[in-house]
Amino acid sequence: MSRLNEEKIIRIFQRHLNKNFVSEDVETFKIGTMQCVVKLDTLVESTDIPPKIKLQDVARKSIVACVSDFAAKGAKPLYGIISVTIPRKFSKSKIQNLAKGFGLASKEFSIKILGGDTNEGNELVVQVFLVGMADSIVTRNAARTNDVIITSGPFGYSAAGLKILLESKKSDSVFSKKATGTVFKPRPRLQFGLQSRSYFTSVMDSSDGLSTTLYEMARQSRKKFVITNLPANSDIFEFARKNRLDPLDLIFNGGEEYEIVATVNPAKLQRLKNNAKRQKIPLFEIGFVASGNGVEYWHGNKMLRIENRGWMHFSN
Repeated sequence: MSRLNEEKIIRIFQRHLNKNFVSEDVETFKIGTMQCVVKLDTLVESTDIPPKIKLQDVARKSIVACVSDFAAKGAKPLYGIISVTIPRKFSKSKIQNLAKGFGLASKEFSIKILGGDTNEGNELVVQVFLVGMADSIVTRNAARTNDVIITSGPFGYSAAGLKILLESKKSDSVFSKKATGTVFKPRPRLQFGLQSRSYFTSVMDSSDGLSTTLYEMARQSRKKFVITNLPANSDIFEFARKNRLDPLDLIFNGGEEYEIVATVNPAKLQRLKNNAKRQKIPLFEIGFVASGNGVEYWHGNKMLRIENRGWMHFSN
């Protein structure tokens, strides 16, 4: 297992299932003329649950992970099924907090939970399956030369929050609350994705890290993504300086931001900006699409090749 990463494991399953899966945020299939959109995501206690988080927020985060993928595709999730593996040691109050979290999240995103499954195991595992309908989805593979690259918010806070929680890195109370808040209560951009889908040429959810997202979109589109402006606020650089961390690592390789990363035709950019302003979305214009391959960050006269170093199971 140590020689296999998530990508290689997926290829093994592809061979045995006799299907060449195209990596997307969601899966789709047609029922009549309508396209059904589905997503399954798994949250595992030992790898996905940070310290100090409330179980109510754990339940919400398991739903957010799926909702964010729907947001990136411009599709509305309608129904859900939840499977929960619960350790025998869990008290009644813990289970009630989980149930409350699922209930509040389903109301927050207007999703009807149809049912699910419960099981017993050594650690908490939550699987969420969401279903929606759409005429079509926006894919990852249609970025065009000269498109503008945007993100629906800043990067670096979730990585900084985990550094504070797991490694006790230094920060003032204001920054600490802001950074850990993105870990405990992430905000998927569902309404922004639904209302902006017609402006995107390609799009992807960023929960596995900005470098992974950009790399995957560039690879599938067979284009080069050139980054000229970092999607980050000044306090991220200050936090990195205080703790002798690489700010680029926090921004590009953190993961769990649940932001939308998209390419946009320049002719539609202003309309997208107007839509973001109406929804109070802090839109970042971070670069452009060019001929070539890979991801580059241009800082002044220096070019840095951005490697795919986001989150990948069995490697991180």
